[in-house]
Amino acid sequence: MKTPLRAIALALSLALGSVGAQAQVAPSAAEAAAYTGLHAAAHKGDVAKIQRQVASGAALNATDAYGRTPLHVAAFARQREAIRALAKAGADLNTLENDRYDAVTIASVADDEATLKVLLELGASAKQVTSRYDGTALIAAAHLGHDGVVRQLIAAGAPLDHVNNLHWTAVIESIVLGDGGARHQATLKALIDAGANLQLADRSGQTPLVLAKARGYSTMVSMLEKAGAR
Repeated sequence: MKTPLRAIALALSLALGSVGAQAQVAPSAAEAAAYTGLHAAAHKGDVAKIQRQVASGAALNATDAYGRTPLHVAAFARQREAIRALAKAGADLNTLENDRYDAVTIASVADDEATLKVLLELGASAKQVTSRYDGTALIAAAHLGHDGVVRQLIAAGAPLDHVNNLHWTAVIESIVLGDGGARHQATLKALIDAGANLQLADRSGQTPLVLAKARGYSTMVSMLEKAGAR
């Protein structure tokens, strides 16, 4: 029989996992087809058109109905050369769209390491507070077990111990919203190796170690115990 704590954690994982999967809204096919100007060029990765639009005075940070700039659109479409062209022209790399996501978090949630690398090299921040949960790109990536993304964000100075409005850190989300598998284990290892605080507890006072034990994630339990977690 599941313990009450484990049952609660599982329910939260399912509920928030479903919400998280829908929180970022990429342009629909209809929206993309209706785009003009820089938004259309960004979606298609048409660098020459971006350059022409910029030369003619197009607004680099103009938004569509969902608050997406051309940079957001390029990030969703994995159009890295378009991102470079927009950045070179002076586009804001850190603008938030209507659901408070930036390009870094968009790439992180998509497990798009190549696009994330370009954004970070261009100077996009890994430190912003994003989403309806007042989280970070690191927390979102840890939730999803995107370990390569997590390592990139850590290297870029992402705040290791940010606490979102659910009172969860990246460490906690890697456990509570993870599946305990290899990629979530690698995510937790990256956070431990980087020096994340393993004693920060959730709103109920449950530490990462207690949460890992409750879910039966023995490998994570071992990792946390070896790192001195209590």
